[in-house]
Amino acid sequence: AGNAFCKAARLHMQLQNKHDCATSFIDAGNAYKKSDPNEAIKCLNAAIDIYTDMGRFTIAAKHHISIAEIYESELVDIEKAIAHYEQAADYYKGEESNSSANKCLLKVGAYCAQLEQYQKAIEIYEQVGANTMDNPLLKYSAKEYFFKASLCHFIVDELNAKIAVEKYEEMFPAFSDSRECKLLKKLLEAHEEQNSEAFTEAVKEFDSISRLDQWHTTLLLRIKKTIQGDEGDLK
Repeated sequence: AGNAFCKAARLHMQLQNKHDCATSFIDAGNAYKKSDPNEAIKCLNAAIDIYTDMGRFTIAAKHHISIAEIYESELVDIEKAIAHYEQAADYYKGEESNSSANKCLLKVGAYCAQLEQYQKAIEIYEQVGANTMDNPLLKYSAKEYFFKASLCHFIVDELNAKIAVEKYEEMFPAFSDSRECKLLKKLLEAHEEQNSEAFTEAVKEFDSISRLDQWHTTLLLRIKKTIQGDEGDLK
């Protein structure tokens, strides 16, 4: 099926039917996804080239996400997934589709933190947090992004984290009353006292009400390991 769609795409190209050519490459990519991820990526890239040439950046962004997802799940090449999510975010921003751009950026931020590229992750979470805190529909999410940025700061340097938390409280007063902010303050205190039990207790208490996902748990464990001689887990 993939080969047939590719042949159709090439025939459309000869006939200068750009739109039909791109559609056939997408169909080919979707068929190849089931059997040959690398070939699927080639076809999707060919379609993206046509769409960007036609100035259709929103649809090009959508297919960059498809490629990123193949790199995530099939080929497990996170660096390449990040590159395609970033490209999609740039195209969405250019078309002023800010919420779609933010979704892509949050994927990038999550992966950067996992890969210990903390500074880049912090910049993304701060940017998305600042973008959402003035939006009545999205501002509830801003505390989550500032929480994630604070955790990244914390791994790098405890003092940085303290300064960051104060900055986020000033920028977004609702952050002060959030459970996330209260948890950060307890963790900072426990870290300062080198008290790993207090650290674990604070995490447990938070987790009993709001479940912490794998991403948060990974980062909190990394922070906990910076408390002298601690090799334990969180719960």
